[in-house]
Parts: sequence; structure tokens; C-alpha cells
Amino acid sequence: MTPTGQPHLPQDHPPVPAAKIGVLIANLGTPDGYDYWSMRRYLNEFLSDQRVIDYARWKWQPLLQLVILSKRPFSSGANYKLIWNEEKNESPLMTITRSQADSLRQVLRGRHGDRVMVDFCMRYGRPSTKAKVREMVEAGCTRIVFFPLYPHYAGATTATANDQFFRALMDEKWQPASRTVAPYFARSSYIEALAQSVERAYGALETKPDILICSYHGMPKRYLMTGDPYHCQCQKTTRLLKERLGWGDDAITTTFQSVFGPEEWLKPYTVEHVADLAKQGKKRIAVVAPAFSADCIETLEEINGEIRESFEHAGGESFTYIPCLNDDAAHIDMLAEVVDENLWGWI
Repeated sequence: MTPTGQPHLPQDHPPVPAAKIGVLIANLGTPDGYDYWSMRRYLNEFLSDQRVIDYARWKWQPLLQLVILSKRPFSSGANYKLIWNEEKNESPLMTITRSQADSLRQVLRGRHGDRVMVDFCMRYGRPSTKAKVREMVEAGCTRIVFFPLYPHYAGATTATANDQFFRALMDEKWQPASRTVAPYFARSSYIEALAQSVERAYGALETKPDILICSYHGMPKRYLMTGDPYHCQCQKTTRLLKERLGWGDDAITTTFQSVFGPEEWLKPYTVEHVADLAKQGKKRIAVVAPAFSADCIETLEEINGEIRESFEHAGGESFTYIPCLNDDAAHIDMLAEVVDENLWGWI
């Protein structure tokens, strides 16, 4: 064996690690802290992405830099502070995504041994996609499955995550072969995991809610009209969940949250719809967020804070938030199932 660790390489050849396959899961991102400058750096990266805000840069950037980023880091930071994991000094999204990666690694190691390397990255903030791709290449990954943790495809989520992955590959002298994972909004094991989470939550309540709200992250209606499939995929998830639960149409509905800016977004808006339900006499509701693979600011603070308050202020009496699938065993098994399909022919 030569000093390179490879039997057929010359003495002066750079070290070549044993070939592996990388599985890189990706989520949206998180600030490093809830202070002003941490929030500003994060929001600047996020809101400068033209997949997220597609206005002309000459028009959008002055407004973003001079107005929005002078104020919003304070309010967003205050919201993050409410949910911050103080013990680990990180956001819940970071804590949960790391746990998802650890659990997925354990499952895949049991199936494939050390041939598969599992890690996670964030589209915005740290750990960056570029840094994790670099680590995988240095570790010997000649093939990478890139897995954005979004059940539904949207240009502002799945596409921008893939964009960043492809940018990272552009910097690699020896590019690994790569595969990106398709959305899984209609996968039976995903619907089953969602249904089980709803059944567990309902089983723990003394009185069944009047209706289940499936609250999805919103987007401008204009995106739908120009070809983004997200709205239709969300509607299908709700329908499949309803069918799996065996419920009627009046027991479950679809809404959209996180509206930003002046233009019309996908409707109905969750924050308004829950208030309307309370006024119509539906005093007990439950809310689940199928588009989020992990609890984050939009679920822990927006749904369980702002949206809950809207419902209660309108006369609602019982509000139940059903957590995201997070690192639930059924969720991890489903993710591993998807990964194994994408490893087909590679391992």
C-alpha cells in the first residue's frame, strides 16, 4: 500500500479517499441569533433571492436595504426570541433538522453501512450548501443525492435550494454526479405519516375539533398564474389526507399563511379564515402545516401565536396546533424510503 492509501497510485499522487455516496438534506435556513445584525444578515440573504422576491433588483433593493432591513430585523428578532432554543443557542429549525439528519443517518447506515454519508445544509445562513458540498467531496463523495425537505414544489423553496446546490457544484474541480429529489406531496407514506399525527392529536383531546385547517405557506397568486404547481399540489395533499382519514369535505380545509407585501396571495388567508370560522360558530379547531417538514418560526410563532390569537379574539374557544412531522419515526422512514429510491443504480 502506498502512502496515498491507494494500491495503484504513484507515490507523489494526492490522497484519494474511498468513494462514497452523499445524501444532503436541505431546509430553508435560520439566523445565527435573534439580535439585529444576525437577523439583518439572514433576512438580506433571504429577501435578496429573486426566486423569493422576483421584482426588478433596481426597484426592490433600495426598498429592502433602506426601509425593510432597517426595521424588520427588530420585529423578526423578537419573534425568534419567543421560540429560540436557549439551551443550544439556536433556532428550533436548526435543532430539528440536525435531529432529522442524525436519525436518517442511523437508518441508512443500518442498510448501507459506511458507503453513504448523510448531512444537512440550509439554503440561507449556516451550514451553507456550498460548505457541505465541499465537505462531501473532500470525504470522497463521487455521487450526491440532494434532498430539499419540501413535500411540495415551489420556485421559492425547492427550486432555489436546487439552484444553490448547482452553484456549489460549479466550484468543484471534480464534480460529483448528482440527483435532486422530486416533491413527495402525494406519496402514500407521507400521507400516512400526516394522518397518524392528526389521529394522535385528536386522540389526546376530550372533544373533537369542529374542523382541521391545513395551513400551507403562501405565495403570490401571480406565481400560480405563471405556472408554479405549488397551489395544486397543496390541494391534492389535503384531499389525500381527507380520504385517508375517512372524513367529509366539511371536516378539513386548505388555507395559506405568511402573506408578505401588497399584492394578492393564494387564498384563503389562514389568519383571516380562522377568525371567520370562530364567528360562524366553529369554536374548536385544529391546525396542521403539511408543507413544513420541521417546526420553525412560521409554525411555532405564526400559527401557534398570531393565528391562534386571531381565532381566540374572534370568539374561538379551543385551538390545537398539531406539530410538524419533525423527527417522528414514520417521517424518517418515509425520508429513507425516498432516499433509497434515488440511490437506485448507485448502490
